[in-house]
Amino acid sequence: MLDYDKEADRYDATRGGEPRAAAAAAAVLALIPLGARGLLDMACGTGTVTSRITAGRPGLRVTGVDAAHGMTRRAAERVPGAVVRADARRLPFPERLFDAVSAVWLLHLLDDARPVVAEAARVLRPGGVFVTTVDKAAAHYVGSDIDALTADCRAGHAEDAAERVTRYAAGHGLVPGGTALFRGHGQGSTPRRVAQYIRSGRLYAAGGPRLADRVETLPGPDVPRREPDFTLLAFRRA
Repeated sequence: MLDYDKEADRYDATRGGEPRAAAAAAAVLALIPLGARGLLDMACGTGTVTSRITAGRPGLRVTGVDAAHGMTRRAAERVPGAVVRADARRLPFPERLFDAVSAVWLLHLLDDARPVVAEAARVLRPGGVFVTTVDKAAAHYVGSDIDALTADCRAGHAEDAAERVTRYAAGHGLVPGGTALFRGHGQGSTPRRVAQYIRSGRLYAAGGPRLADRVETLPGPDVPRREPDFTLLAFRRA
């Protein structure tokens, strides 16, 4: 896993920046009831999405939480007085405090997402909504020539798979409450970038240098393929 303290200063520039944050925040807000008064943004990172949620819904009190000091430092600049450093698996909040909880690009990083889903359910009021991204890795498979070459090397297990997350949610009294999509920005894969990730062991490690060489020789090595569409699922606490 990345060192998010070190990654904080370059995170936005390499993850689609403000355009992607704006798209994500708008999709989150589309799933949050208009009467919600308090929202917890888990793994808020640098606060780009958190600040957009705050700006997009006047009257909604938004609190960001992240485990990395570097991330919370940046987030606190964007959302002053509303950022807490804490592990999303052990939140420092009492039960039934929030009307909504969001988790954008968190569950796919975890070996076990169940503690995070459990904490989201615990801090939600009855009728509250948990909104989370799912199927992040699958979203990057857009039917490109890169995808065709790497198909045999894709990981079989995804902790943020929609069916898995839905099952975890059901175990804590959360029922499906809607879905939304948003487009990535600056996230289209290029052959050269994917080849670099393969060589570094960050992606398709089983393919090794030979796969990296094959990917890098594809036409248009620096031409981004289609942007991914990310999926958000909402779950309501009964």
